[in-house]
Amino acid sequence: MFYDYAKINVKAGDGGNGCVAFRREKYVPAGGPSGGDGGRGGDVIFAADRNLHTLIDFRYRKHYKGERGVHGRGKNQHGRHGENLVVRVPVGTVLRDLDGNFSVDLKRHGQQVVVARGGKGGRGNARFTTPQLQAPRFAERGDPGDELMLELELKLLADVGLIGFPNAGKSSLLSRISAARPKVANYPFTTLNPELGVVKIGDRSFVVADLPGLIAGAHTGSGLGHRFLRHVERTRVLVLVVDTAGTEGRDPIEDAKIILQELELYNPELGERLLVIAANKMDLPDAAGKFSLLQKEFPAFKIYPISAVTGSGVQELLYDLADTLERQKGEEEEETEPEEEVLITVDERSDQGFTISGENGLFLIRGKGIERLVNRLDMENDDALRYFQHMMVLIGIEDALRQKGINEGDTVRIGEFEFEWQ
Repeated sequence: MFYDYAKINVKAGDGGNGCVAFRREKYVPAGGPSGGDGGRGGDVIFAADRNLHTLIDFRYRKHYKGERGVHGRGKNQHGRHGENLVVRVPVGTVLRDLDGNFSVDLKRHGQQVVVARGGKGGRGNARFTTPQLQAPRFAERGDPGDELMLELELKLLADVGLIGFPNAGKSSLLSRISAARPKVANYPFTTLNPELGVVKIGDRSFVVADLPGLIAGAHTGSGLGHRFLRHVERTRVLVLVVDTAGTEGRDPIEDAKIILQELELYNPELGERLLVIAANKMDLPDAAGKFSLLQKEFPAFKIYPISAVTGSGVQELLYDLADTLERQKGEEEEETEPEEEVLITVDERSDQGFTISGENGLFLIRGKGIERLVNRLDMENDDALRYFQHMMVLIGIEDALRQKGINEGDTVRIGEFEFEWQ
């Protein structure tokens, strides 16, 4: 079964906690604090792999989690970093955060993206030694790793896409020009999933995709709708296969108009995609007369009279496609900019800055840096609380609260932590 869509949960590893420890050894007077730092949590990385062709693995596994960092220990022993989790997906997979924070398209083999960052490890008490605080009895907790819901959408990478109404002969044409064996039958929607085939012409070759049948209203989701149309976006050249003989009782000219309109409505860029028309079933009666009408109705397109059953005219179509793709490849190489970095990282918000909003004696403080500090510290610990008060002054929050007009006894809230202003 071909799976081209999935939703999964991704969780990076949490950072390890810092350690509270003191060096107590014989003949080592005043050993001092010796708590080590916690290790960083493992990232979750997605990598494009040309050997994969479907998202079926994500049907059975919905949760992916990086390894947690190891906690720090005494004698200044830092915890080990968690292992990164590398998740492999087919080339052509689009990753989207369901919250709308990012969207990444993995188009090349080996391309990677870090979608979830592991949490930083907490610092041990040895890190907080100062002349004023020579024996700190607190350490930091590790930061939680990023967690998000991720949407995976596979868009096939093919050079040529065969499009057309059901029963126009797309599957028959693919089986004629390649070793692919898609289902062929005399009823609509025999192809429910895209089929790929490799076509060889002399010393040249290209990939052809037989895409599920299109009907009127597909851009709104009718029929196979968007499941079909998203694969069309990847192809370099589109071949519109029409039933020239009208064996299903439809008008080939009207069929072609409907499909061209659906492409334009779904994505205006597809209206500018290079497209040729394959007038199929020319071996049947009445096809010749309708072929001349097609030529008059669509003078801007190249129209090839073919028969997928007998093979008539197919070679001419394939040679023209091979020449077209070769010209396109040469133009793309001239315009290609230097390749982007193989490893992509999703932008992180800056730790700097905070906002204060307050009314009726309640002041809310928001900011990634200050919220992370609160989450790391145990506010029941006197040393940790004094360190927090010191950081409030350094960051400038205390002055900002005074400018906002805070009064004795007002409540200040940072994340889930609340305290009364003194």
